[in-house]
Amino acid sequence: MLNLSNGVNAMIPICLITGFLGTGKTTLLKRIVEQNKERPWVYLVNEFSALDVDGAIVSAENPDVVSIPGGSIFCKCLVTEFIGQLTNIYKKHSDAEGVVIEASGMADPRVIADMLKETGLDAYFELSSIISIVEPRSFLRLIHTLPNIIHQVEAADLILLNKCDLFDEEQLIKTEAEVLNINPGVQLCRCERAVADFSIFGTGGSHAELHGEYAKCRDPRYAAFVLDLPSATDPEPFKTLILENEDAVYRVKGYLRSPDGPVYFDYSKAEFSIRPAQPQKTYGLAWICEGAAAEKIEELARAIS
Repeated sequence: MLNLSNGVNAMIPICLITGFLGTGKTTLLKRIVEQNKERPWVYLVNEFSALDVDGAIVSAENPDVVSIPGGSIFCKCLVTEFIGQLTNIYKKHSDAEGVVIEASGMADPRVIADMLKETGLDAYFELSSIISIVEPRSFLRLIHTLPNIIHQVEAADLILLNKCDLFDEEQLIKTEAEVLNINPGVQLCRCERAVADFSIFGTGGSHAELHGEYAKCRDPRYAAFVLDLPSATDPEPFKTLILENEDAVYRVKGYLRSPDGPVYFDYSKAEFSIRPAQPQKTYGLAWICEGAAAEKIEELARAIS
């Protein structure tokens, strides 16, 4: 059990943001950072890939960002580092008014309340709210094959149904019905580009009934690899490769040095975009694929890099 208290500091509230790959978690986090620049909040970004794309994006707006790439913070592999980072946050920022955590898209967040209690961190941090972001395409396609998508909804106090401008009313209603079937009492809000009004640290109540298990270190349903691309690279062959293997590719993102200049390459189940970007220190793509197909897709991607 940890003993960090000097007996005078108040509990620090935690807002945990979850959601499958590409639903809009980083967009939401960037918006929270931009709208609360003067607030003494600390941000913790967890990437499933070893390439820390989201952490770099968010830290460009706020220096108080802690990154934990390379898996899920609720996996046995990374939970010790997660506990260590929360401990350091309290030591360095005991006057912080809140901690906002973006979990990886693969995370099962149900274990967080027990983790805080088991480690004694519940003496310093209060799990205030759990927000999950859903978009219809990945949710309706993968809900029956990837259980963590269900667990993210089960644990949530608030569901943001994001990217509503990309889907018709029938798809939105069907997604809302599936969400409410999993978590009948959850608040549900439609939005576009993760724009919604809600209290960051005030959406939930008690999480005493929330229980889960730490994930296994190697979940055969997922696999990630990073493609380093230091030289000028045409993004179009990667786009073609992804579209030809769309069922097995969950997420691809990162920066390329295209012949026309730096671009941000962003593929998710909901949308695909390649847009101009500022020059970067390093260039590469983070891939997250279906476990059984990842080796073949990595081989094809390296062949065209």
